Amino acid sequence: MTIRQITLVCSVSALALVTACASNPPRSVPYQPANTQAPYQAVQYGNVSRIDVVSASSRTSGGCAVLGAVLGAVVGRQIGSGSGRDVATGLGAIGGAVIGNTVEARRKGDAEVYRISVQLDNGSEVQFDYQRIDDLRVGDRVRLQDGQLHRV
Repeated sequence: MTIRQITLVCSVSALALVTACASNPPRSVPYQPANTQAPYQAVQYGNVSRIDVVSASSRTSGGCAVLGAVLGAVVGRQIGSGSGRDVATGLGAIGGAVIGNTVEARRKGDAEVYRISVQLDNGSEVQFDYQRIDDLRVGDRVRLQDGQLHRV
C-alpha cells in the first residue's frame, strides 16, 4: 500500500467512527443520582434545597474525545518524517480529542436537565437529574424511596 492509500483508509475510518459518535441521543433522561453521598435507606425524607438547570452537553462521557485522539494521532503519524512526524502525531491527537469532544457535545444538543438538590432530614444532601420536574419547587417536602423522589 502506498502512503496515499493508507491516508485514504485512515481518513475514511476516522469519518466513520466520528459519525458513530454523532448518532441521535435518547429523548428522555432517566433517573441519575448526580451525587450519592447519603446511603440509601428504604425511605428517607427531606426538603428540596435547590433546583438548577444543567446543560446535558456539559456532561460528555469522553469516549468520543479518546476516539478522536486515537484517530488524530493515526492521521498525524502519516505526515512528515523524523521529529516532524512526532510533532504531527501529537498535534493530531490533541486536535482529534478536541474535535471528538465537540462532536459529542453537539450530538447531545442543547438539551437541559433539572438538577434537584435535596437536604435530607439526617443532614446529608443528595442530587438527582430529571428531564422534567412538573410543579416541584424549592422548599417542597419530598420522600426518597427506592432511588426515586416523591413530593409529599
